[in-house]
Amino acid sequence: MLSAGRLPKDADVAEGEDAAFQFRAEVRAARDGDRAAFGRLYERYARMVHGILMARVPLGEIDDLVQDVFMRALNQLHTLRDVDCFGGWLATVTRNRASDYHRRSVEVVELTEINQALEGGGLAGDLPRDEGAEILAIIRNLPEAYRETLVLRLVEGMTGPEIAERTGLTPGSVRVNLHRGMQMLRERLG
Repeated sequence: MLSAGRLPKDADVAEGEDAAFQFRAEVRAARDGDRAAFGRLYERYARMVHGILMARVPLGEIDDLVQDVFMRALNQLHTLRDVDCFGGWLATVTRNRASDYHRRSVEVVELTEINQALEGGGLAGDLPRDEGAEILAIIRNLPEAYRETLVLRLVEGMTGPEIAERTGLTPGSVRVNLHRGMQMLRERLG
C-alpha cells in the first residue's frame, strides 16, 4: 500500500504488478469462456454498471438493465482487443445500452409517490419528504460527465481512484468532474 509522503517500496510495486497481472489473466480467461472468471469481473464491476445506469435510465429499470449489460458483455467479450481497457469498454457497453433503452422505449411517465411528493400533487402533504430522491433527481439533470461520476461516488460509494480505474477515465478528469459536479449540485440545492 502507498501512503502519502513516502516512496513506494519494492514490495508495494510488486504487489501492484501482481494485481494487474491477475486482473489481465482474469479478463483473458473470461474472454476465453471461463464463466467463473466472468463472475468475478461481474462482482468487481457491478457497482459501476449500476451507477452509470442510475444516472441515465428510470430507477425501476436499472436492475434488469444491469443484467442485460453483463449478458451483452459476455456475448461481446471476444471483441475486446486490449484486456487493460476492460473497464472503459464495459462502461461504453453500459452507456450504449442506456441509449438503446431510450431509443426503443415509449415515453413512460413514472407516477410514484416520490414523484407526486416532489411535484406537490395528490398525496404529497401526507408523505414524508425524501431528500435522497430529490438530490438524485437534481443529479440526473446535471451534465452527463458530472452526473455519472457523482452517482458512482455518492450513491455507489466508489472512490475517485476506483471510478478512474473502472471507467477508464483518468484520475485527473474524475477529480475535475467530481469537483465541478459537486459545485453544481451545491448551487442547485441552494
